Amino acid sequence: MSKGTRRISPTGRTVVVTGASSGLGREAALHLARIGFRVFAGVRAPADGERLLAESSGDRLYPLRIDVTRSDQIRQAVDEVTGRLGDTGLWGLVNNAGVAQPGPLECLPTAALRRQLETNVIGQVETIQGFLPLLRAGRGRIVNVTSGLGRVALPYLGAYAAAQFAKEAISDSLRRELRPSGVTVSVVQPGAIRTPIWEKLDQAGEEVIDGAPESTVALYRGPFRAFLRDNARQVLRSRTTPARYARTVARALTASRPKTRYPVGPDVRFASLAARLLPDTLIDRNLAARVRPREG
Repeated sequence: MSKGTRRISPTGRTVVVTGASSGLGREAALHLARIGFRVFAGVRAPADGERLLAESSGDRLYPLRIDVTRSDQIRQAVDEVTGRLGDTGLWGLVNNAGVAQPGPLECLPTAALRRQLETNVIGQVETIQGFLPLLRAGRGRIVNVTSGLGRVALPYLGAYAAAQFAKEAISDSLRRELRPSGVTVSVVQPGAIRTPIWEKLDQAGEEVIDGAPESTVALYRGPFRAFLRDNARQVLRSRTTPARYARTVARALTASRPKTRYPVGPDVRFASLAARLLPDTLIDRNLAARVRPREG
């Protein structure tokens, strides 16, 4: 095995995973505990923590109450982890928590845009700030979870893409700022993976359509609903699994030399390549069918 592919043992190391109540975060928390990490799994409700405990094997998983949009819960979570770890430091922080708010930007309520950015950007930064002293003490690593939409912004997912672009930029700045301290920063970019977030996406999209003025919605209703249907079909066809995502997070936490970015799925690799090589006008033409007026 080459030096670049050697792995660091998870045994005796502690990580925090936010957004572990369901979906990708839940899969990552359970997988990391199975392979030997001590995992503080961030949940928003006690019942979510109880379900995680029932699904986990061994005694390496601990539910951690944390809503990343609430400063008081972030502080309490940091205090709890600090109290349990003492002087040993924290090996990893996986910033997985997030929401996806679809909708034509002209129709999107300001409150929905704020919620998108508060959860996926501001809350993530505040969580990192809270845990950084522990990470510095453990010379650990930060894993920020974005998506393929952190490289190419699709129509009707502008708010979500804005948050992912921001998180990519923050990760780059943070990686460079923290280099002298020995704390590394990696980005994991999952593509289309079948999780409950897609059902929530459809529901959130319909709420945007129902709440906007009819004169405006009439311009978007057909193509937007078709866009949601196309997304659902893409997810159903995807062969990328939550387990593959969880294994990728584990690689970012155990690689002797962690990469700056870990794409998960062929759609993300294609989006990254397109963003680097194709002119904006060509990408726009390829996406034109998604915004063409139609009945719906």
